[in-house]
Amino acid sequence: MDEPLATLERELGALRDAWGEAMPAFGSIPGEAQVELEQMSDRGVVHVTDALASLRRGVDALLARAAAEVARRSGPEFGELGLSKGQGFHNAGRLVAASTGASRSDAARLIAVGSATATRASFIGERMPPRRPHVASALARSAISLEAASAIATMLDRVALRADSGMVDVAEAALTELAERAPLELLVRGIREAEARLDADGVEPREAQLRDERSLTMREDRHGVVHLHARLDPETAAPVKAAVEALVGDALRRRDPRPGEPRPIVDDRRSIPQLQADALAAIARHALGCDATLTPLSKTTVVVRVDLATLVEGLGDARIDGLDQPISAATARRLAADAELIPAVLGGPSLPLDLGRTARLFTRAQRLALGERDGGCACCGQNIGYVEAHHIRWWERDAGPTDLANGVLLCSFCHRLIHREGWEIRAEAGAIWFIPPPHVDPDRVPRLGGRARFELQMTDAAA
Repeated sequence: MDEPLATLERELGALRDAWGEAMPAFGSIPGEAQVELEQMSDRGVVHVTDALASLRRGVDALLARAAAEVARRSGPEFGELGLSKGQGFHNAGRLVAASTGASRSDAARLIAVGSATATRASFIGERMPPRRPHVASALARSAISLEAASAIATMLDRVALRADSGMVDVAEAALTELAERAPLELLVRGIREAEARLDADGVEPREAQLRDERSLTMREDRHGVVHLHARLDPETAAPVKAAVEALVGDALRRRDPRPGEPRPIVDDRRSIPQLQADALAAIARHALGCDATLTPLSKTTVVVRVDLATLVEGLGDARIDGLDQPISAATARRLAADAELIPAVLGGPSLPLDLGRTARLFTRAQRLALGERDGGCACCGQNIGYVEAHHIRWWERDAGPTDLANGVLLCSFCHRLIHREGWEIRAEAGAIWFIPPPHVDPDRVPRLGGRARFELQMTDAAA
């Protein structure tokens, strides 16, 4: 049997095994898939879901290869004798879209991924490795999704002509490894970081393009609802995002006060989108006539994280807390004139970051330092604007100190989940580890959290 089909056979066999093991030993009722799924244990449903996802990745990988072959046989050199035209389609994209029932953009992605990961023929007929060998290998093993492969290959193709070929290979290996262990939204962060490293000269032009595309449109519909639609570049969006998130975060804290603090008289049932809309209106009202800064905003600043060498030399890239798109050194310098600039290396004699038992709450400086390590919620990666600093060893129960080594940034959902389910947290060597309870993982294998979970390790890949 051909290797591609053998891979699918193995994935299908794993699914059969997972499905069989998930069914109850006694009293199962044969029926349709939904009925059988309802009879499975929680662990069984998870195993079946994992097996189905792996099989889907394998099918998508083979479908991409088939789509690329359709495109190859439909090339312009074949003219009217090309495969697509022979089947009555204008081009390969439309043929693949008709076969899959998907959109033409989805078909184009299948063709692009298949073309980037297929072996090639030289002018003399020799087989050559794929253009993106690391992505191809991961796809063949059903280790990454089609979406992840597309995101990696698209970025690498975009910078290939301006970047060093050796570094492109290193970045591809690092991004592929990241795609195997992180969800797509975290992979996108790594892709943007890799693009900034591979094409440092392109950061500023991309910024200029994003800034030229900024816009805000307002219209009122026939029901009297005003629609606002904004497209903002990172520099323009940073203060808007910081201000809105500060007011939303304040409302969420008042909704769920700490032990000992008074509860609100009236429950705040607003959704997050409603809170954000009200925050924007509050900022506008303040700008129109308020004499004092809104209390949550008085402690808010746009935090730019940049290496000292980048700031001094003007070469490289920087980050704005809460935004994934890198900014240029020039933009970081410009923001430094209006916002407090926090270097990537925090601490020092004038900035005490360990308070021991002298204070219960983490200081703003400590939160910034924890933000450098955790990058947001250390557990799920939630935006840094919606997290709080928590004690790993509790302040009251465990007499835990208010030190960086005993602090972790968590969103409210992960904070409650960790305490309710009995997860353990360890901070070791500048990294955060989450140890699952026995009912989640009997072996209790530690899971890496924080920024290290999704940060690119391009130097390790190079070695």
